[in-house]
Amino acid sequence: MSLPPPASLSPTPWSDLDENGTGLTVDAFITTLMSQVGNALRRTVTVPYAEQFGVTVSEWRLLSLVAHARRIAFSDLVVQSTSDKALVSRTLKLLEGRRLVKLEAEGAGPRKKMWCVITPEGEALHREAIPIARARQAAAIRVLPPEERDALYRALVHLRQHLQGEAGTERKEAPGDLRGLDI
Repeated sequence: MSLPPPASLSPTPWSDLDENGTGLTVDAFITTLMSQVGNALRRTVTVPYAEQFGVTVSEWRLLSLVAHARRIAFSDLVVQSTSDKALVSRTLKLLEGRRLVKLEAEGAGPRKKMWCVITPEGEALHREAIPIARARQAAAIRVLPPEERDALYRALVHLRQHLQGEAGTERKEAPGDLRGLDI
């Protein structure tokens, strides 16, 4: 069953948006739409191949990042995964228990740096799963015509860069900032 093409020429709730968001309803909030699309993509695209290989979405995300980097600092993994430290820590312990990653401490005391390293077993699982992951991701992306794909990609990257800059500004001013700690 194919969906009808979007009404690309009709105005959207964002077309004449003023700086106060006058008239913007919750269902047209960017956060609402992104959350709905993200959840639907995770459920229909990512969950099936993660489950096929016996991992959760969180485990797959971390395993993929570690496999790509081969060796990555825990603090960098937290940032790249966009997950909180506690979830990353719990997920890494599960992956380590399954011998898919290895955790290595560098230094001593409370400021020691933790590294995550892909194991041969983790590499093998990733090598088997990544072609399926790529194909499922591509199928979802290819629902859009090429010009919309490019526009969406550019828009998302632009938005991410802007918001990372905003978050960086807020973080610098936040009391008790822990960014410099490697846990």
